Amino acid sequence: MQALLPLAMGVALLVDHLGEPPAWAHPVVGMGRYLGLFRLDKLPPAPGFIAGALAWLVGAAAVAFIALWLQGHLLLALRPWSSPLRLLATAALTGLLLKPLLAWRMLADEAMAVETALGKSLDAGRARLSRLVSRDTSALSETEVREAAIETLAENLNDSVVAPLFWFAIAGLPGAAVYRFANTADAMWGYRDEREWCGKWAARADDLLSWLPARLTALVLLPPSLLGVMREAHRTPSPNSGWPMAAMALRLDLRLSKPSVYTLHAAGRSATAADLPAARAVAQQAVVAGTVLAAALAWALRGTT
Repeated sequence: MQALLPLAMGVALLVDHLGEPPAWAHPVVGMGRYLGLFRLDKLPPAPGFIAGALAWLVGAAAVAFIALWLQGHLLLALRPWSSPLRLLATAALTGLLLKPLLAWRMLADEAMAVETALGKSLDAGRARLSRLVSRDTSALSETEVREAAIETLAENLNDSVVAPLFWFAIAGLPGAAVYRFANTADAMWGYRDEREWCGKWAARADDLLSWLPARLTALVLLPPSLLGVMREAHRTPSPNSGWPMAAMALRLDLRLSKPSVYTLHAAGRSATAADLPAARAVAQQAVVAGTVLAAALAWALRGTT
């Protein structure tokens, strides 16, 4: 059964081309609704931190339990089937359950939509970008809009594809589900504003779970220099997001920046209309390489079981 997880990864990525499930059936939407129930930002720092940590732990435990229950009952339901047929059916159904926990097509389409909008007007490009990033886009230049879209594509290549596959390889559906919960919690709570203390646990949990996958994402982007990636990645305030962004900047020889925060590969050229499609092509190659890497990890961990 060591082939189950690699086959399921392939199924999930094939199904990903069909798009996302409806909101009512999407587990990540459900995670967001759970997290949205809490209004902890008015609490003092210590109670806010404790309440945020407890809410995170309860949510993560619930997500892990549901994923483990689904995984266990799937194997139990298919136990009477013959071995080859059971393997194929289990891989297909597991892949269907894994699919909502990763989102390559949606990420790529949203990034490319920014370039399409820029073709209409700068204001349209800024508005489209605002759907992808939390920063204020109203004063960004055309080049800065493209830079931000490429940065988001690179960063979320880890969050939405490589990291879920990595944790799926390590711990099956529960691993991927808990990672996506952690990433969603960080996206909703992990800010240095009134949410800082209630979201601090969520931010640190996401940092921890993304640490190795972010570096693997940088690796599969095939930058010309890993030492260069290490040097550039430390220019960002995040311990993880700088790695895939720096790798993409070096791979395409682009200058990528967030005004007043960081500049990656300052010697690189400015982004043009051709660079978002180029970044998408590079990211697509990285998806394939990252899937092969995660499949090999899953095989190695279970090859003797």
